[in-house]
Amino acid sequence: MACFFRRIIAEKLGRTLQHSEDAFIPALSAVPLFKKQQTPDFKLSISSLRSSGILPSSADIQQQTEDLASQLKQDSVVEDISAGSGVINFKINRKLLVQKMLEPFGKEEDEKFGLNSELFNTLKKGTTLVEYSSPNIAKKFHAGHLRSTIIGNFIANLKQSLGNSVIRMNYLGDWGMQFGLLGAGFGQFGCQEKLKQNPLQHLFEVNLHVYVQVNKEAEHNEDLKQAARNFFRQLEQHESEAVSLWQQFREITVDEYQHIYKRLGVHFDIYSGESFHQDQAQEVVQQLQSRGLLKTSEKGTGVVDLSSTGDMSSVCTVLRSDGTTLYITRDLAAAIDRTEKYCFDEMIYVTDKSQANHFHQLFQILLAMGHSWADRCRHVPFGLVRGMKTRSGEVVFLEDVLDEARDRMLHNMNQAKTTKEMDDPKDTAEKVGISALIVQDFKGPLQSDYTFDWDRMLQAQGDTGVFLQYTHARLCSLIRKNEGVEAALFDPSLLLEQTSINILQHLLRYDEVLHQSAQDLQPKHLVNFLLKLCHLIASAHRELPVKGSSQDVAQARLRLFSGACSVLANGMRILGVTPVEKM
Repeated sequence: MACFFRRIIAEKLGRTLQHSEDAFIPALSAVPLFKKQQTPDFKLSISSLRSSGILPSSADIQQQTEDLASQLKQDSVVEDISAGSGVINFKINRKLLVQKMLEPFGKEEDEKFGLNSELFNTLKKGTTLVEYSSPNIAKKFHAGHLRSTIIGNFIANLKQSLGNSVIRMNYLGDWGMQFGLLGAGFGQFGCQEKLKQNPLQHLFEVNLHVYVQVNKEAEHNEDLKQAARNFFRQLEQHESEAVSLWQQFREITVDEYQHIYKRLGVHFDIYSGESFHQDQAQEVVQQLQSRGLLKTSEKGTGVVDLSSTGDMSSVCTVLRSDGTTLYITRDLAAAIDRTEKYCFDEMIYVTDKSQANHFHQLFQILLAMGHSWADRCRHVPFGLVRGMKTRSGEVVFLEDVLDEARDRMLHNMNQAKTTKEMDDPKDTAEKVGISALIVQDFKGPLQSDYTFDWDRMLQAQGDTGVFLQYTHARLCSLIRKNEGVEAALFDPSLLLEQTSINILQHLLRYDEVLHQSAQDLQPKHLVNFLLKLCHLIASAHRELPVKGSSQDVAQARLRLFSGACSVLANGMRILGVTPVEKM
């Protein structure tokens, strides 16, 4: 494993420079592979040693590099040490590299590979609360919520795999003036019979009617707006008829959403919502008042002054002029409630980048209220998806997108000559289609907008989720066909071809990739690592045949392919992708 070799090199450096070996671990990294060029296994950054005070920053960096490289001696583990430009390169004994990297897969420690690394000692462990997905109730699940759902799921999976206790929370938009409009609109346009037959479709139609009415320049417009204000006030005052209707909207929505979450392989520990904190929001208003933070604007609204000079040049509205609360007031109440209830060590909100200012204000107000734990709250913003359309039209509901991804994938599988017989082709197409959606979304920086492309997304040969699944299924097929050949022991000297070494050198980077993802919460590092691994596996599949090889060679190669298959599957699961075994 990478940590074994990193520790050996760190010990060597510690003895030479008379420092604790732990000081060198962050400065050592596995070297990324380059095409048609042999690379060393690890490199030591000299600038990192200078910035940490181990080496003087005033001296010539290249001279320091060459002097230190000349002092370090090769041994049975490190067979070559050389000075580069500001780095020292280390090449591991090839036989030992093969033996140590593939050792865990013979001990049934496949799922722990890369996760016991000393790199993770620097990460704080504890309870992580992740709030994601968070659609509005009484609306069909729009494709726009897909990004929050899959990004939040990735973050929760990653944190959990690294040893954190994770609370997965879906904070539903189930309160506010929109429900005043819906409640009033349902009174005019709603039908209980239609609500039973096709709940969310009917509520979508009611919302559409309301939207048209509110935007009409007609006298009915004001009547409906007033009815909406009245309905929402009734909700805030817990009047039974309004609450009963709202409760009905909420329950049927959650039931429908759970069906979609199941398809995506996503689950939540808690379904919360703004409605849970309506009473606590009033308590927050009182706390703001008692601390002298609540001001009244010229319009009669309640505001908190966030300007650095106290001149009201930057304010956040927390109360309407009629005394009803707003989204941010309920978010303040929710955050305070969660720290008391769940004692989280960090809380992560996953929403689109348009809400960046909202969360900036939220954290500022919490700190002003004396809640120092607000520093442990984090917003992970993401960009928009452009051009996501189904064949049927412009309004894109997520269920339609998932159906189309499955159907297109099923068509592609039926056309492909390599497709294997499988028990449930539709289920396989569903899993592969969802993989394609996720990988297309995760390839770039989360904050960037990206253009959705059905054809590119579903290609089997490009850098896609289909390619990940195809590679995994191909490895599973190879392992199935050679059942009984793989042995507990294998000869490492039979895996010294550069094709084998390339895979193992790449696997050296797995813990670093997970560490990088844990720091910036970006899935692109893991996606690109897995795609590169698939390309290396494809080369090995061509150049290192198992069939027709001697038993010793077949056993060694199967160990290599089994190890690569295991890391690929584990990485896919962290991304939120369910690996398929036949394709």
